[in-house]
Amino acid sequence: MLGLQYFSFEDLWSPLFLAFMLILIALYFVLVGPLADRVPRSEKATNWQKFMFVSGIFILYMAQGGPISFLGHTMFTFHMISMALSYIVAPPLLMRGIPAWVWRKVLDYKPLQWFSFLAKPIVAALVFNGLFSIYHIPVVHDYVMLNFTVHRLYYIVLFIASILMWGSLVHPVPERDRGSGLAKIGFIFLNMVLLTPACGLIIFATEPLYETYSNPNVWVAAMGYCFSGDPAVLLQTFGGPSYFNLLPNAQQDQQVGGVIMKMIQEVIFGIMLAYVFFQWYKKEQREEEDIMPTASVSGKSEG
Repeated sequence: MLGLQYFSFEDLWSPLFLAFMLILIALYFVLVGPLADRVPRSEKATNWQKFMFVSGIFILYMAQGGPISFLGHTMFTFHMISMALSYIVAPPLLMRGIPAWVWRKVLDYKPLQWFSFLAKPIVAALVFNGLFSIYHIPVVHDYVMLNFTVHRLYYIVLFIASILMWGSLVHPVPERDRGSGLAKIGFIFLNMVLLTPACGLIIFATEPLYETYSNPNVWVAAMGYCFSGDPAVLLQTFGGPSYFNLLPNAQQDQQVGGVIMKMIQEVIFGIMLAYVFFQWYKKEQREEEDIMPTASVSGKSEG
């Protein structure tokens, strides 16, 4: 299926990146386990936090180092799945999986405070969605896909931007979360609106926009970064990306990719919307319960 049988384990699973992710998991368990006992005012991670962190790492690995990443070089649909998993699904899991005491140490690091303005909700939303949209301008996308160093740097910057964006919704330090429920709901809708133009451009385009997925020569050059053999062999064997396309043509692949990206964003932000509304409701209920006993005591004193 999809022609994956022609590629090696190294091509499909990126062993070096896999090793790096496993090291991150090992360091995490040391940090939230034995090391946490030695840090004042720290707490060990809960089982739920551990599950979220490991899940986030797994999703990020599959999207950036596993078969989904590889397939993202053959079909635009898989590229958009990779982008959605990397920047919409994985970041909140990773952030919630790391205990608050670790985030306090990180956020109190003075050099990082110089860039604190980037974490302001409006700025974070504009930066992330702006970088995402610029990346999907055809000439930018093809350039990034053909330049390995630029590709890696852009993806790292985009991941950091996604962390800043998600920080306004799932702030890792509860006492520093200044956003009200209403503000967070507005922020969710802002992000959903800001991503729409890029997805709309992709979905409603009347022709293939990206040469990476339609021009065999450009495709084979991009494949050189994820294929361990001679890329020229790919051109001789398969003729181009159309061999791997499960859809009739590159334009339909492009449209499906845009729809999937928007759908995943809608689902994740829809879940987040429900979560924020529920937390807001619970907070309002607690505040009302705190006021009622006070009012009752006042009434008795006056009597």
